[in-house]
Amino acid sequence: MAVTAGKYVKNLSHCFASGIRIPIFPISRAIPSPFSSTIHKRTQLLTSSSPITHFSSSSSSSSLSSSDYTSEKYLSVRIRCRKDIVDLLSEALLSFGASSTCVDEDDVSGSSHEIYVDSIFPDGEDVSKCISYAADSVGLKELPSYEVAIGEQHDWLKKSQESFHPVKVTEGLWIVPEWTTPPDVHATNIVLHPGLAFGTGEHPTTKLCLLLLHSLVKGGEYFLDYGTGSGVLAIASLKFGAALSTGIDVDPKAIESAQNNAALNSIEPEKLRLHLVPSDIAEHKFSEIFMTGKENFDIVIANILLNPLLDLADHVVSYAKPEAVVGLSGILSEQVPAIIERYSQYLEGISVSTMDDWACVTGRKKRLLSSS
Repeated sequence: MAVTAGKYVKNLSHCFASGIRIPIFPISRAIPSPFSSTIHKRTQLLTSSSPITHFSSSSSSSSLSSSDYTSEKYLSVRIRCRKDIVDLLSEALLSFGASSTCVDEDDVSGSSHEIYVDSIFPDGEDVSKCISYAADSVGLKELPSYEVAIGEQHDWLKKSQESFHPVKVTEGLWIVPEWTTPPDVHATNIVLHPGLAFGTGEHPTTKLCLLLLHSLVKGGEYFLDYGTGSGVLAIASLKFGAALSTGIDVDPKAIESAQNNAALNSIEPEKLRLHLVPSDIAEHKFSEIFMTGKENFDIVIANILLNPLLDLADHVVSYAKPEAVVGLSGILSEQVPAIIERYSQYLEGISVSTMDDWACVTGRKKRLLSSS
């Protein structure tokens, strides 16, 4: 989670975070699907009659103003929970409908064993049900206490801008907010206005993915950003020298944010292709016939969440060429064994990089995959 002035934040995008905006589908388990509570909402978002919609970065304006969202409201929810489960509960809240979670390590509940999780939910979301599902999924026997307030997205965006400062990913690579001056004008500067999408470059998983991309792109590669969010990885790949970058997401706001960020970085429209895909898993897999990407990418990165990474493994890997690199992130270090077990049938030479409590699993697609 993004560490800034004692706080760490993770927005939904990875999760497909990456977001972490992610396809939604039933999961075979005793508890309800982590995404079942948002199926109806996300289905409504996808208004295109086509299973997949293509967006060109050339159609975007030069910047995404926070005034675009002044008429929209959100629910601000403060939840008190045990410190030892804060990461798991934060991820579960994202899976069950929260748009973002924020934990202030300096703001404790009065108990040395408890802490507050501040979450944002879309206006109209059944907060009680989302929290109940999230609590159940992490093994809590009682519903944690919480408070709900109504806020304006304009205010939330303003607060986000105030806390979003230039981020040095590595030497010569910076993520720079649109409203600030790059600290190093000679560096590779990725200019962002995150809007309502996840991906400011502050979160450890985003940094891990950027470092992976930085090491892999030598020039001329085709890159797929599976769950593009703000478009930071897709844009970065092109700045590193990739020939073509493709980003897919289930949230129109993510696509809009990525479009605008592409324009901010003067990305040529023919080099960045953005696709809005259905959130329903059946339609999502059907939509791939509209996107010429089957086994067509040299690098595929999915920075989302644990459950979709597990259940969409075959789909994520299907876009990679044989021996192409596949990066999987948006996961806690303790979740790495589950990812390795799931992907070992598809990938070889698997390695793990970590930052804080977060991880990125990387491997190369096997040339000959087993039928299992």
